[in-house]
Amino acid sequence: MSENHATGKTKLAYALMTVFITSLSSAPHAEADAFDKIINKAGKQRMITQRALKDYAMAGMNMEVGNPAADLKALVVQFDSSLKELQALTMSSEVAKSLGKIEELWKPIKSTLQKAPAREKARNLQKDLDRLLEACDENTHLIAREANNQAGGIVDVAGRQRMLSQRMAALYMLKAWKIDDPRFQEKLAKSMEEFSAAQKLLEASPLTTEEIRTRLTRVKKAYAWFEMMGKSNSNRVIPSLINKSANSILADMDEVTTLYAQINK
Repeated sequence: MSENHATGKTKLAYALMTVFITSLSSAPHAEADAFDKIINKAGKQRMITQRALKDYAMAGMNMEVGNPAADLKALVVQFDSSLKELQALTMSSEVAKSLGKIEELWKPIKSTLQKAPAREKARNLQKDLDRLLEACDENTHLIAREANNQAGGIVDVAGRQRMLSQRMAALYMLKAWKIDDPRFQEKLAKSMEEFSAAQKLLEASPLTTEEIRTRLTRVKKAYAWFEMMGKSNSNRVIPSLINKSANSILADMDEVTTLYAQINK
């Protein structure tokens, strides 16, 4: 490990310890725990990109279930706040550079999300959010590599499932809003393939406790509805059921990710 990398890692641990650590005697485990928590925070940014797209479409269709307009406003504030918190930490130059890219991509998207949803803007918004998702995904992987511990990697994988739950729902919402996407099936199939593969990895992980396993079983049941819809040739879309299933998966995977992040305590 280089001296610069070691110094950056130590500074990050110190900054995070002031928030997450109550006892200096636990310092050897605290550094890993601090990284896992920040991986969780960075990973949530991925989820927000897709939940925002889902809410934008739902609000555009004047759907009231889940109050998507209010949720969208809250997501904008959450993304802003988390980005500032991540940028305030002392990390490697590579991570700092990736956060700068995220900020640059986020600014025009934020402006669009703060205006009334317009169907004619949805296609470009999807493209912009996909680019932001890619940048957030890269950033999370970079932080996970700096953590250099087994739990850090599993926190990254579990956290990404939150994003995929919202991505699948967002694709269906755009379809319900009559936004033509010739790559709909391709994107949906890829998201489902990634979700299934990650779920198997989590189920097989030695870090998976019984409490986590119970939640993964619930996730599997909720995901079965997406599998059924993915295999169907029908063009019928039921937005309320899609939203309910996606949010059920999101809630459980958010808790699962937090539980994995606590393993190093």
